Amino acid sequence: MAKKSFNLENIHKAVKEYRFEDGLRLLKNNLSSKPDHMDSLYLAAVCSRYLKRFNDAEAYLKKLLSIAPDMGRAYQELAHLNRDQGKKVQSIGYYRQATEHNPALLASWNELHKFSLESNNQLSAKHALEKIEHLKSLPKILLHVNQILNEGNIKEAEKKCREFLSVNPTNTHAMTLLSDIASRLGHLNDAEFLLESAVKLNPKDPEIRKKYLLILRKRQKFTKTMEQADILIEQFPHNLSFQAQKAIEVMQNGDHEESIRLLDKILKKAPLDPNTLTAKGHAEKTLGKTNDAIKSYQTAYNSKHDHGEAYFSLANLKTYKFDDEEIEQMKNQLKRVDISISDRTYFHFALAQACEDMGNYDEAFSQLDDGNHIRKNQTKYSIERMDEELQAQINICNSQFFEDMGPGGNDTKEPIFILGLPRAGSTLIEQILASHSMIDGTLELPNILTMAQDLRGEDIYGTLGKYPGSMKNLSKEDREELGKKFIIDTKMHRKNAPMFTDKMPNNFRHIALIHLIMPNAKIIDARRYPLDCCFSMFKQLFAQGQEFTYGLKEAGSYYNSYVKLMNHWDEVLPGKILRVNNEDVIDDLEGQVRRMLNFLEIPFEQGCISFHETDRSVRTASSEQVRQPINKKGQGRWKPYSKYLKPLINSLDKNLLIQDDIDLINH
Repeated sequence: MAKKSFNLENIHKAVKEYRFEDGLRLLKNNLSSKPDHMDSLYLAAVCSRYLKRFNDAEAYLKKLLSIAPDMGRAYQELAHLNRDQGKKVQSIGYYRQATEHNPALLASWNELHKFSLESNNQLSAKHALEKIEHLKSLPKILLHVNQILNEGNIKEAEKKCREFLSVNPTNTHAMTLLSDIASRLGHLNDAEFLLESAVKLNPKDPEIRKKYLLILRKRQKFTKTMEQADILIEQFPHNLSFQAQKAIEVMQNGDHEESIRLLDKILKKAPLDPNTLTAKGHAEKTLGKTNDAIKSYQTAYNSKHDHGEAYFSLANLKTYKFDDEEIEQMKNQLKRVDISISDRTYFHFALAQACEDMGNYDEAFSQLDDGNHIRKNQTKYSIERMDEELQAQINICNSQFFEDMGPGGNDTKEPIFILGLPRAGSTLIEQILASHSMIDGTLELPNILTMAQDLRGEDIYGTLGKYPGSMKNLSKEDREELGKKFIIDTKMHRKNAPMFTDKMPNNFRHIALIHLIMPNAKIIDARRYPLDCCFSMFKQLFAQGQEFTYGLKEAGSYYNSYVKLMNHWDEVLPGKILRVNNEDVIDDLEGQVRRMLNFLEIPFEQGCISFHETDRSVRTASSEQVRQPINKKGQGRWKPYSKYLKPLINSLDKNLLIQDDIDLINH
């Protein structure tokens, strides 16, 4: 119906026949009734450009990008517009942005290849040509799937990809595309299976193997990632990027010293490669070699001034202070049109930290807001959908549910789940507990989240599926087997201690599942005062996930839902969870340490008090903080920004807040 009323078929026909005046007339009719219709805005820009009405074309595109700021085709059309006006440098910047947002845009790669040849940039020309050849090798339908997937139309992309695979079941490009869709939506088992099958069918394709390696890493199967990295190096012994990949896998496997050694070997051949230098900085930071990390990050940004990750990594140390020259360099990079979206985000977050250190809180918030806005547009997070998902746990996993399920599961007492919200103090709790001789500290393990995804039980991705209701169908044997599987699959992260931590914060959504499969597992809820916690989340650029942190309203709403769900678990599983408030740990470290160890039923050890002296790798954003004695630096850091926090205060449950803080923000 919508298509008929908007005349899109007639418009497309007019454009294909170069009847741009006719097309534009129909498009103006569309836009008069629906001014934000994206396809109409895009096609109106195309028609206006061909009619050389460049100002009109630019106006349509600006409107379109205000609605869809990550739309690759819009950037490509903006690049065409600048090219046709003789603005070559600007056009190249927009072509680069187009391919970043949508790597399947063949026209943009063709223009970048042409420009690279004209500029005698052989490396860029080779890279563009490889992309062109790959895209041209795809069947037209898969090229279309690629394009719509990168425009965010995941549902349609999956439908068309599955249709193609039903006729061409061994096409590795289609398998790779479907695995990408599965991975984006959290179906990591399916993504791994698809890529494993694709690698077997096409073992010489390095891109497929690298994607397989990356999904294995996402699943923290580090032994298998090492195997794949070794195969890549064996097949392509002179490829430095694959050698760097091996070093990163070694780092992920916990051997940071060996990783640095491998990265140094690469740097002897390519001494100024920014990605290798940044990776080395990450390894040094994790080992607590902060000064070495700083030197690596600085060398990285000096070798490539738009390498935003290096600047952000310095800011993410939380202890580094940028000088005036560095701040000016970052601001200059943000003025460029050709800077990548990821680098742009890094610069915003790094500048926010720099401005805060100078006491310029207005500018700091502006930078934070810009950086978060970019990420928010990329994630498409929905408060309503998350509320629906968490409410389902409450509706289904009630007292009657647990009574009906009865006893069962694996009787292991080894796992300690530290869960809650990011930036709530879970890393501090983990560092305290990992300082005990009976506890191994591991990582944010994805195993429970993967099990939950598998229990959704839908063939089509992106649906809510049957979970958590599907847990009702778990037999005693199923529960025993899943608990046993968790212990076996996580052994790779442990040493020899009888207990171990899993600090995946989002496990709070799946406490029913944890209880069903491992009823004796210990659970600690790391909690922090909502204004400190939510603003700290808003200030942090996470490597992946945590989409609810990129808006103040979203963060507040998520905090409410988290508290509501945790209250539910307390009601239906009394005594199961120990709540540890970050403020209490800071005020009474020894008392809270003894309280946690009593809950875990293990003896007190002094090492837990001097946790900051523990020699272990810490991989989270809090790594520098947990190497310092306990302090109150993190409390009240939102207060200088109070005038900007009304969206947060309006979304938070007022019963969770101190009245003076409500008054301060509303003042």
